[in-house]
Amino acid sequence: MARVALGGTFEFLHLGHRTVLTHACRLASDGELVIGITSDRFASEKDRRVTGFAERRKGVLDLLSNFDVNAKVVELDDPFGPALIEDFDYLIVSPETLPNAERLNKLRQEKGLDKIKLVCVDYVLAFDGRPISSTRIAKGEIDRWGNPTRR
Repeated sequence: MARVALGGTFEFLHLGHRTVLTHACRLASDGELVIGITSDRFASEKDRRVTGFAERRKGVLDLLSNFDVNAKVVELDDPFGPALIEDFDYLIVSPETLPNAERLNKLRQEKGLDKIKLVCVDYVLAFDGRPISSTRIAKGEIDRWGNPTRR
């Protein structure tokens, strides 16, 4: 029974998010999935305004309703959340969040805790071969599926 963690802002719930959440649900199918979503305060550190926590949480929970998985959502006020002190078998990351996950494992070792196995899910690319991201969607470059937006 695997205990799996995953964290992010999850704004616009785009194809990249759907891919990483699907992967996490499969790994946690007979265990538990803990999804950390950045708090409004933590998300406010981004260089643009981000949709509120409640709306982002609802989007993730709506997507999870398509899976048979024991999942819970926690609010993150820092990059590590419960993964800094709780035991997990897997931490799902993207190439963008991999360095933070490696830092997390170093901090866990310093605390005498076991490392968490990191599972890196590659970017989902948009029509132009660049990663789909919430920032690109917010700028109006692409839609949630990586298609060009009509202007």
